[in-house]
Amino acid sequence: MIKKVLFVAIVATSLFAQGEALVNTESLKKGKINPLTEFIGSVKFENSSNLASESNGLVKKIFFEVGDKVKKGQTLISIDSSILDAQIKAAVAAVKIAQVELKNATNDYNRYSALLKKDSIAQKSFDDVYLAYEMAKQKVESSNANLKELQIQKDKKSLKAPYDGIIVEKSVNLNEWVSNGTKIAKIVNTTDLEMTFNLPLEYVYQLDKTKKYEISLADTTIQAKLYAAIPSGDTLTRTFPVRFKASIKDKFIFDGAQAKVKLAKKVKEDAFVINRDAVIKRFNQDLIFVIDDKSMANMIPVQIIGFDGLNAGIQAQGLQEGMKVVVKGNERVFPNQPVKVLNK
Repeated sequence: MIKKVLFVAIVATSLFAQGEALVNTESLKKGKINPLTEFIGSVKFENSSNLASESNGLVKKIFFEVGDKVKKGQTLISIDSSILDAQIKAAVAAVKIAQVELKNATNDYNRYSALLKKDSIAQKSFDDVYLAYEMAKQKVESSNANLKELQIQKDKKSLKAPYDGIIVEKSVNLNEWVSNGTKIAKIVNTTDLEMTFNLPLEYVYQLDKTKKYEISLADTTIQAKLYAAIPSGDTLTRTFPVRFKASIKDKFIFDGAQAKVKLAKKVKEDAFVINRDAVIKRFNQDLIFVIDDKSMANMIPVQIIGFDGLNAGIQAQGLQEGMKVVVKGNERVFPNQPVKVLNK
């Protein structure tokens, strides 16, 4: 790794050392900093569901495979509904018949109401017509309810994705008989993550739900917020589970993947302190550029101890108080490149 870094540095030097880089510097100081401690946790998808059939029948079509990304509401399978389709046709016809009967009963009711007001018919005749009218209304409601029940059953012949996600398990085959409750697939939402860490109590006390915390996942770093600190710990390790939540859209993280977070407690330690802008990531490591007496930039890999506002606490071999460290323009500086300090 060191040889690789040196090779890249030499190539960079040959390419860029001809011109001066314009930079701003600050003096390296000694101070106090809250040291960071790294904790290892694990990732869990916030939404993970085993999808089951809500109906009985033969699987006629399957619209997914393991690994497919699906959208909320997307149909995953369809179950044979030929008998149900026939029942729905009959129910639709029954609703139409009931509506015709209600129309006739309404006309009779209106006509007999007018005759009753003129004392042209007996009360018993009107009561019979009124009863037929009320029964016709109830028949329409009953027919519509029966049709709605069948339509609901028809909807359950298609299993749909409950949210955007990825299919991670497939438990059904074409033309296989499924019953109510048969497992069809497993879906996970890879956008919403939950990360759990087991922390000592002194670190739990320092957490704040209003702040965002940097959590490293594989090759990416995300911003997460504290979700919960569980007050039930491990009696052997004296640690307590703490959960963070975050949403990611452009990255795919595996369930159970490793998560890392660096946290500080209030005990401060001696360290070299510099503006946190002075520390940059290059060659897959944290480093700073120090300006020597010949106005040349020297690269020094450093270890970040912690942060205090805009300052970073660092340590490395060769650091001395008063060193001139590049805090602005360092993204354009390469090892052994001449520089011009603008803020002398």
